[in-house]
This record gives sequence, C-alpha cells and structure tokens, in this order.
Amino acid sequence: MQSHSIKMLTICGISELPDQRERSVTHVLSILDPDHPDPEAFGSYDPHHRTILRFHDIINPIEGMILPKPEHVEAVLRFGDEVAQNRGERAEGHLLVHCHMGVSRSTAAMLTLMAQTNPEESEERLFERLTEIRPQAWPNSLMIAFADGLLSRNGRLMDALRRHYGRQIRRMPRYEQLMRGLGRSREVEMAA
Repeated sequence: MQSHSIKMLTICGISELPDQRERSVTHVLSILDPDHPDPEAFGSYDPHHRTILRFHDIINPIEGMILPKPEHVEAVLRFGDEVAQNRGERAEGHLLVHCHMGVSRSTAAMLTLMAQTNPEESEERLFERLTEIRPQAWPNSLMIAFADGLLSRNGRLMDALRRHYGRQIRRMPRYEQLMRGLGRSREVEMAA
C-alpha cells in the first residue's frame, strides 16, 4: 500500500508493538485471537486510526476456533478504503499491521492492502515488497485465497503465494517443520 499519505509500512507482532510507538504510526490494523486482550502498548501511541479484527491463524476448521472468512478480508479492504479516504489529513502516514507474531495474518492483510492500492502491480512484485517489509512473511493462505477472489486477481495471487512459500522454505528451511507442526502442511505442500 503506497498512497500519497502513507509513506511507511510496518508489520510486527505484539511483542514488537512498544518499539513502534516513537515511529509516528497513523493507522493500525490489529488482528488478534478472539480471546486475546487488547495490547496495552497502544495506550502510549500518538492518536491514530485503528481497526481490530479477531479470528485465529488457522487454515483448516478446528473446533472452538474461528477460521478466517471472506468477511474478515472484506474488513481488511474496508480498512484500506478508510486509509485512502484519510489521505489529506496528514502529510505523511505510517501504516502498522500486526498480529500475534507478525508472520501470517498480518502479512496476508498487508499483501491484501498493497494489492488493493496497486491493482496494476504484478503479484511477484507485491510479494517481493512484502518480503522487504517483513522478511519472515508466511501469509495465511486462506486469507490470500479470499483476497485473490475479492480483488479479481483470478488465481494470480495464489500462484505467486506458492512461489513465495517455496522461496521462504529455501531461505529458512526450519519453516517447513514449523508450519507442519502448526497444522499448515497444506501450505508447505503448496510450495513443492
């Protein structure tokens, strides 16, 4: 996402939120587990526009957990529309997207926002930019599938995601075992 007002993009996890308070954050998208308390770090931030979404970081149904749904990705896109409408409010903006670890839900949301704002940008370039922002990015595949459809990318985001997963496994081989352990084997297999 790169509008006239948003000059900085950040993705992080909850533990990193205190480190961001001095960075003039103007817009925040928080993605939290449904039962997780609101992070206290935001109490020390300058005034900012914030949207909170609550669902689990899973890709298969698990009893008692909330699977990402199209409505969640639609909410991400509405947030993007709100950010775009606030362009003139400040000379420079700083968009922060966070989830628990800053690896999966937040990177899927940021990629969605970048694709929304830059509809002509290639899917490969979007994933390159995402990795520049957050090198450990492993976007939630279910969220990306919904974004692909909602943004009329006709499967191109999912194809680029497969290649991204392959690059991430080559760069960080431990991700294969980690993701399998988290019930994300399908994503590892997508990279093959």
